[in-house]
Parts: sequence; structure tokens; C-alpha cells
Amino acid sequence: MEEKVKILAFIGAGALLGSAATIAISKLLSDPLPINNHVGKGYTSEAVQSNGLSGSKCNGLATPNPLTDEVVSEQLTRNIQFFGLEAQQKVTASYVVVIGLGGVGSHAASMLLRSGVGRLLLVDFDQVSVSSLNRHAVATREDVGTSKALCLKKHFQSIFPECHIDAKVILYDSSSEEEILSGHPDFVLDCIDNIDTKVALLAACVRRGLKVLSATGAGARADPTRIRVADLRESTNDPLSRAVRHRLRKDHGIDGGIPVVFSLEKPKAKLLPFKGPSGEEENPSDYQIVPGFRVRIIPVLGTIPAIFGQVMASYVATQLAGLQVHMEPVVNFDTDHYEILHQRLIEHEELLYGTSMQVEVDVEEVVYIAKELWHGRSARDLSIKDVGRAMWRSVNELMLVRWDKTKPASVSNLILLRFKEADEHESRSLEDIKEEEPDFFVRVTTVLKRAELEFGF
Repeated sequence: MEEKVKILAFIGAGALLGSAATIAISKLLSDPLPINNHVGKGYTSEAVQSNGLSGSKCNGLATPNPLTDEVVSEQLTRNIQFFGLEAQQKVTASYVVVIGLGGVGSHAASMLLRSGVGRLLLVDFDQVSVSSLNRHAVATREDVGTSKALCLKKHFQSIFPECHIDAKVILYDSSSEEEILSGHPDFVLDCIDNIDTKVALLAACVRRGLKVLSATGAGARADPTRIRVADLRESTNDPLSRAVRHRLRKDHGIDGGIPVVFSLEKPKAKLLPFKGPSGEEENPSDYQIVPGFRVRIIPVLGTIPAIFGQVMASYVATQLAGLQVHMEPVVNFDTDHYEILHQRLIEHEELLYGTSMQVEVDVEEVVYIAKELWHGRSARDLSIKDVGRAMWRSVNELMLVRWDKTKPASVSNLILLRFKEADEHESRSLEDIKEEEPDFFVRVTTVLKRAELEFGF
């Protein structure tokens, strides 16, 4: 009996301490601080200034300093305890733009809202579908057919009504860039899965000097322990990030410096065949509402895009609060082998053409060509297996050469051959190969077409 009384006493004491902490924080925040009554862009809350945060932007909060409200301060008590009051003030005075509100973006926006971000701009041209309910953060069946942006705004207003939320049902492109990226956002979240739009957005953010975090492919994956945050240059095993990296460097001269959320896991499935109303396979482009946007289906385990979004929200919230979090480094133990192939390609180009200026691939893209396209074996080998030790045993015999000598040495124009095979290939024309070895010609062009599609050429 005495033991039970002691336990109850401990529980009661813990509850009392918790209540006292909450009351203390509420009192601290509800003390008569001078509040700036002007609401809108360009004004900074005097309450924030009084806490030494005069450099933070209010950015159009629904109230200049919502943390002075007892309900808000109670709602964000755990964040305040984690970050500290001044750091949470920075988060609450921040303005974040989220573009792409599907499985990844909806979860990222939802947790930024729950973290107390004071102003959000939600951007997506698409609508909620029944099939997206397996991964969307807040959508219900009643929301099917409504705009994703307006759907999130509706739900968000009941979660944290003090947040100033703008929703734009609009496609990001050059014509909408100013409308979406103006206003000096503290962070931009790129949750777009279209290569052209993604590249345009990231390039615009770099040009404008805006902080941006980009999500790569979350579909066709199942292992949450392999999700990482790193520079775009370090992302691997992801066709979307490979294509984006290539296009940013080639079209905009951007060679990194953009943090991305990606998975080290190799995709477990590919795009499903597109079937029209008749049930027969048809050309997906005939059904595109917006040119260039995917209408084929990527199989998605709903938990993975949700975790991608949570990771993005955590990264941005800690950045806004000024909390330094050191991400686990990405380690690649076999880059030396690919560097050898890359250097060999450069030397071959200089020997054959007198210059290596038309080499349009870096070491990371050599990894893709060698592993993903040719599986570490000569393009003439019929037995294609996964990359293993056999590749590194034969690396001294392999080199990359152009398939079509009239085109640059790009991802979609390089094949892996043995030295003797390469010499023979250089002495023949594509017309000769097509006529004399039609099966080989078709096999190679099919593989290179895949690279062309995955890199968005």
C-alpha cells in the first residue's frame, strides 16, 4: 500500500512540475511586451525586437507576435523548450514557400505549420485524387477533386489559425517566378517531380540568392533508414537527381551548393505501362494536361514520401531556428574505379580529337553509365548481370567511347567497351554497324534512349 502511495505521489509531483513549467512559459510570453500593431510585409514585431531578434522578418504574420497568445504559446511549448524562446521567435517570424503539395510537400508543409512557421505560401496546380490519399498529409475523400493548395489551406487554418497562409493554384514556370518567389522568403521547398520545372526553380533560387531545399525521388522505395540530406553533388542511386544535376550544370553552370533529400536505396520498381480508356497501352504524351508532366504511374509506398517531407520540415525548422545539425555524411568507397574510367575517356578524346572539350560527363555520371546502363560490362556482352567484383577485375580492360562520333561524349552517347572493341568501333560508321549487326545496333540504341529519357533530354 505504501509503495502505491509513493508512486501516486511521484506521478502527482511530475504533473505539478509540468503544469508549473507551462504556466511559467505562458507568463513569460504574456508579459506586457510592446507589440507592433502593423501587420504585413516589411514590419518586424517589437516583441521580437525586444528579445534581440530585430534582424528577423515578420513577413506578414496573421498577428505580429503570435507567441504572446497563451493558446499559441501552449501549442508550441515543446518547440520552445527544445529551441529556446529566441530561436522559436525566429521560426515564428519566418516565411516559407512550398512548391509541389503531393506526398512529400504536403507533409513538409504540415510539419512546418505545426512547428510554428508564421507565414506559408502553398503552390500547386494539381488536384487531390483518390489514389493520392495513401500518402497525402491531410486530404480526405471529401477533398478529392479540389485543389491541393486550397485543400491544405482549409485544413491548416484549423490547426494553427495564427499562421498567415497563401495558396496559389498555379504552375511554377518563368512567367510565374516573380509571383511565387518575390517577398524574400526565408526558405523555399522544392517538392516538384518534373525535371524541367525542378531545374528552372532551383536555378531561379540560386540566381535570387534564396535558400532552397530540394526533394528527389521518393517513389518505388521502401527503406526509411537510407534517406539522407546532402549536397546535390553527393546524391546517388536516384534518376531524378542525376538528371537535375546534369541539367543544372549544363544549362545554368550550377555545379552543386543545393541541399537535397534523397534515398541511397535503388528504386525497386519502374514506371508502370500507360493504359488508355480502352485498356490498351497508349502513348502517355497524348493524355498530358500540361506538356512535359508525367502521366504514367510510379508505384509508391506512402510512408516514404511522408518521411521525405518530415525530413525536409526538420531540416528547415532547425535552419530557421539557428540550430546546427550535422547530417550523416554520404560515403562512396569505390569512386576510384569510376575516376579511372573518366580519366581514360578524357585521354582518349584528347588523343582522337585533339581536345576533351566535348566530354559532357563528370565522375558521378560515369557511375550511372557504367553501373546502370552497362552493368560494369562491355556493351557487346550478352550476359548482363548486376555490378560486382567482376567489373573491378576487368576495369583495366574497359573504356568509354562515343557511340556516334558526330555527337559529344554525353550520358546518352557513351558505351563501355574493351580496348580492342573500342579500336574496332572507332574504325566503323554507325551505318556499317546498323547494316552488319542490326541486333547489336538496336540493343545499344535502346539503352542510350533510356539514358536520354531519364536525363530529360
